[in-house]
Amino acid sequence: MVKLLKNAALGLVAFLIVAVAGFALWWSSVDLGSQPVPDPKTTPSQLAYLSQTVTEDRGTILAVVTSTGRAGDINTGYELTELARAYYVFKANGYDVQIASPKGGPAPVNIDDELTEPDYAFLNDPEAQRLVRRTQKLADVDHADFVAVYFVGGKGAMFDFAGNPDAQNLAANIYDAGGVVGAVCHGPAALIGARLADGAMLLDGKAVAGFTNDEELFLIPEARSVFPFLLEDGLKADGARYSNAPKYLAHTVSDGRLVTGQNPWSTWSMAEAMVRALGHQPVVRAPSPEELANDILATYHANGLEAALSERNSKAGRDKRHILLHALIALMDGQLMRAYEIQRLAH
Repeated sequence: MVKLLKNAALGLVAFLIVAVAGFALWWSSVDLGSQPVPDPKTTPSQLAYLSQTVTEDRGTILAVVTSTGRAGDINTGYELTELARAYYVFKANGYDVQIASPKGGPAPVNIDDELTEPDYAFLNDPEAQRLVRRTQKLADVDHADFVAVYFVGGKGAMFDFAGNPDAQNLAANIYDAGGVVGAVCHGPAALIGARLADGAMLLDGKAVAGFTNDEELFLIPEARSVFPFLLEDGLKADGARYSNAPKYLAHTVSDGRLVTGQNPWSTWSMAEAMVRALGHQPVVRAPSPEELANDILATYHANGLEAALSERNSKAGRDKRHILLHALIALMDGQLMRAYEIQRLAH
């Protein structure tokens, strides 16, 4: 028995040595050290695409953020990335941006995703920070002052956007006036129940996206008891033609003057789609490393590993950490082969 135990122990030690060595080789092959790290001191003047800012005054877009900062143990403030990235897209394309919230005043923020230069720039931007500290009260907003409204996501939207008559009326009035209505992630909760002047529901028959049940339940298994409802269910119940991409991939849907995005990673495409819906071609902007990674992942899900590997070779600036995050998600879902294939895309 003692000899068997000694042999087993030696076998375990050998396995661990091989495993550690294998992990070290894999880690070296991924070469995460070569990935540039965003500078927390980034300012708006350092964002390259802002150097091409349109000088024409194209009007004002109202961004609406949640006033709900907590729901039990969950931080439910507005998502920084969903406001910051859209904010600078709008500014670069000639639009002023104002910010409102259901209660007005300081808006609670949730910083839950990996931050990039625009996100840090927003935190270091005195004007942007003034706007989020002094948000307008939604009930006091005059829709005639705005060419578009953008409902920013954040889990708090499920509590104070959903069923909010001020949010519903604002969306309907801007849409009726010929303006553009946009929303991302949980933001589309504001559109549920919105009724247009002709009596039709804003979402009825419209193509929309929003945070999926699968995404919600992956993060919060008890989500059905935490939230009043799940967003995907609510959008479908309101007559929307709901569509989605694989879990946590960017997905934006435009249906005329209604533009919606599935999750935080959809913010870039959603904001630029709003600019197009307003009748303008967005200023040229180099895709972010995160967007390049999303493109490769989308190709993988649509066309398989070989096609994604081929695309990977043309996108050297891809965010490898973002790809590895999706490999981890696949692993947590029990999809071992998918996890293995996705991690190859980071090399």
